[in-house]
Amino acid sequence: MNKKMRLLAVPALALGTVAMAGAPAMAADASYSSTLGQLNGTTGTGSITVDVTGDTAMVNLQVSGLAETFMDGPYPHVQHVHGGAKGTCPTMADDANGDGIVSVTEGAGLYGGIQTTLTTSGATTPAEGLNLELGGQGGTYSVQREITLDADTKASLEAGTAVVVVHGLDPATAGVSEDVFASPSDLDPELPLGATSPALCGTLVATQMGEMPAGGADTGVATETSTNTAGMIALGGGLVLAAAAGGTYVVRRRTADNA
Repeated sequence: MNKKMRLLAVPALALGTVAMAGAPAMAADASYSSTLGQLNGTTGTGSITVDVTGDTAMVNLQVSGLAETFMDGPYPHVQHVHGGAKGTCPTMADDANGDGIVSVTEGAGLYGGIQTTLTTSGATTPAEGLNLELGGQGGTYSVQREITLDADTKASLEAGTAVVVVHGLDPATAGVSEDVFASPSDLDPELPLGATSPALCGTLVATQMGEMPAGGADTGVATETSTNTAGMIALGGGLVLAAAAGGTYVVRRRTADNA
């Protein structure tokens, strides 16, 4: 671990409901939803609805069954609305280098770069793309909050090219060796490839307001709704991740444009 990395404590996040208190009820101009399909050996499931009124969106993301813990602490999962590309999710056929993992770079040509980071609180800009403190914690969590949409994200929603991607693979199910999982991430060579690669993905499509998706046309992934409360996590500039095979990985708080 880099000796310059300082320890910091991340407050516990009550992710069962991460919402803006006292937000008034609003009549949505448009609503979008997706059931998230599985990538890279994940056993998780997820669903999301986005109700848009003007430049404001009420986001309801439900995720379960992802990698849960490393070093006795919750695994941090970052998630984003991507756009500006084809509006579709990758498959294993897009694993261009044949290493067994579809990386962010290999998928970005289909789903595009980050337009909004779906943080649990605070800022939602692309600069927060790998802010582990504001990611989902553990294998099962919810993000329910009101956010402000920028023009690019709103345009992608309206064009049907907005894609939600949840990142962070489980080394026990990724189906690759520890060496591959721990190889340098295409986002930052100091991060492990497996920790930044996409685990869940789905295109946001227009729906009735508040309607939770029943299943993906191409994925058949079922919707699950549950909550998780994260405990205190000790970070060395981020989080130490230990693989099932006993290896350790250091994931630091970083920023990214295309995670």
